[in-house]
Amino acid sequence: MEYNMSFPREVERVKKDRIPTVICGGTVEYHGPHCSYGCDTLIAEGLIKKLAEKKEIMIAPTIYYSPSSYAVADETSGTVHIEEDVFEAYLFQIFMNMLDAGLRNIYVVIHHQFEQESLMPMTLSYMKAAKRATMRYLEKTQGRGWWGSENYASYYENLGGGDDPFSWIKVIPTMSTEVQNATGYDHAGKYECSILMSLYPDAVKLDRLGDINHWFTKSAAEASTEIGDEMVKKSLEYLEKKIV
Repeated sequence: MEYNMSFPREVERVKKDRIPTVICGGTVEYHGPHCSYGCDTLIAEGLIKKLAEKKEIMIAPTIYYSPSSYAVADETSGTVHIEEDVFEAYLFQIFMNMLDAGLRNIYVVIHHQFEQESLMPMTLSYMKAAKRATMRYLEKTQGRGWWGSENYASYYENLGGGDDPFSWIKVIPTMSTEVQNATGYDHAGKYECSILMSLYPDAVKLDRLGDINHWFTKSAAEASTEIGDEMVKKSLEYLEKKIV
């Protein structure tokens, strides 16, 4: 089920049954001469589309332009980078609208710069915007002092559960630390090329590896769909358990 192709009846059921609403957090970023600019986004989208074949979720439109950063290449490379404060303000509006609409089980799934689940600028922008929007929504709907009111006397009992407002929006990686350790993880190398090849074969052109030489792309020559299929399998097992 896709949000942009849904109607009010479907959205009402998503709200009532707390069906997960999933947003892919994407980038447009240089990945060497052999990987498409949408690499990180395509991996997230490909996995979530496969997840939708296994369990009922509502896929919201992907957020493509983001704080990609110029860590890999400069502004002439084709990377599109949005400054963090601008991006966070944009996300805040999206999350506020979703909360106002009554959505209470939102997941943002990210592949970009999430090695070992470390918190890098793009991920932090999502997390900060989610917490700010949740706090603002609670103040708007329940007034200041909402947390200290008797209505929230069971706050600590509900931490981490569906009634915990700070669990309404969750930001997670496509691959947990455990999955990364089990399969491998890199940028435009053997592992990222493999999982991208498994999901979108046309997004990788290994015969172009020699166009430009980078230390981080050398291992891409060893990429294969067999490796990628195993990465997809383990990632889906993790996502199926995490997105509930």
